[in-house]
Amino acid sequence: MISILSNRISRNIVLSFLRDRMLNTFLSQNTGKTFYELELEFAQVASLFLARLTTWMRLTYMFGTFLGLQLKAIGIFLSASGHDQYLMEFLEDGGVLTLLDILNHTETKEEEKSEALRLLLTVSNAGRKYKEIICESHGVKAIAECLAKSNTVETQEAAWALLESLLHGNPKYQNQIYKGLIALMTCTSPQAQQLVLHTLHTVQSMHEIYFPLGPPTVCLLFPQFLKQTPTLPPTQTHQLMC
Repeated sequence: MISILSNRISRNIVLSFLRDRMLNTFLSQNTGKTFYELELEFAQVASLFLARLTTWMRLTYMFGTFLGLQLKAIGIFLSASGHDQYLMEFLEDGGVLTLLDILNHTETKEEEKSEALRLLLTVSNAGRKYKEIICESHGVKAIAECLAKSNTVETQEAAWALLESLLHGNPKYQNQIYKGLIALMTCTSPQAQQLVLHTLHTVQSMHEIYFPLGPPTVCLLFPQFLKQTPTLPPTQTHQLMC
């Protein structure tokens, strides 16, 4: 029995070493390659490798063992210039949903969240239909929570850049994202508040003044004042906000 367990442990150690080496070798040899260069490198079976990577990540991301390397490897395919075939295949395999699950997973490390956000930004920057896929998958909420709750500037800036990308050239979900940004003004992170205010300033001309902008603005600018001030009747509150 002990011998069997020992063999299993030894086998798992070897497999982990080989997988780590495979991913690192792939990254070092293929970063920056175009679609056609990757097709040539993999003898036109690059799509199969991408599919296996995506499935492997979906099945194991909660353990986090190779997640950082997996995300970077998938990034090589998604950023390959010359064709959007890999991007379409990644979406068809449920890649966007997996990335959003990674953002929502409590055990995901901050650097892995940043990498997942960068992949989603690559998807978003590919065009309107890709932005809509992210939004249809309830992506705005997951991304906004990353911006509000993250402990690192890198992750917050990645989430902010993604929200900005989703906001432009995406009329179907523009109002939803805009209202989400307004709601973020009440979060407790000064860095997140600063990023959100910057975005709201640049896009304000795209909208009429949205009335609920008032309360979070007052909370942001006068938090102590609100704690000390008794609750006002609705009509007086409206006058205060205007």
